[in-house]
Parts: sequence; structure tokens; C-alpha cells
Amino acid sequence: MDLKLLVAYNIRPNREAEYYRYVLGEFLPRLQNVGLLMVEGWHTAYGNYPIRLLVFKTQDEANLQRIMQSKEWQEGKETLLKLVRDYEECLVLAKTSFQFFIPAGRRSG
Repeated sequence: MDLKLLVAYNIRPNREAEYYRYVLGEFLPRLQNVGLLMVEGWHTAYGNYPIRLLVFKTQDEANLQRIMQSKEWQEGKETLLKLVRDYEECLVLAKTSFQFFIPAGRRSG
């Protein structure tokens, strides 16, 4: 069973350059080394959704759970959280089409 990890967030104001250096130079390579590959990256240009949606994929749920409990993921996420706000993640069954989720702060009802 293929899974995707969807990660949505906004970049903190005045931290954009630091964010890009970290994500491209450290965060994504670190995750790739442990088997979590970014397969999509989206920018929200209009509307009430976080500015970034990153989509990661691995081959199976057991591998994804192992990665999310790893030191690499925990340390990488901890640093990312200093550069972003409104962070949310969601595990979904992988489809070949575009996938997103409604962050908790934007759900109605």
C-alpha cells in the first residue's frame, strides 16, 4: 500500500531566505537519505490555504512510520517549525491525482 505524507504550512514573515536555504540545502536531502522522497511541491497563489503544500512518498506504511519516528525526521521537522507557522501533516493513501487536505483551522462546522 503506497502512502503519501502531505505537509502544509505558511512561511514565517521575514524568514523566507533562511527557509529556502534550510529546506533545499538540508531538510529535503536529509529526508531523501532515509527514504522519504518529495514528489510534489505546491505554492498557493490565491485562496485560504497554507502557502506551501509538500507531498512526500515512501513505499509502505511501515517504512513511513519508521521514518517519522527517526531522529532525522524529528530533528528536521523541529528546525522547520522554527521557520514556518500553521504546520499540519496528514497521511493519505497515494493516488496518482493531486491530493490535499483541509487544515484544522479552516474546517467548517
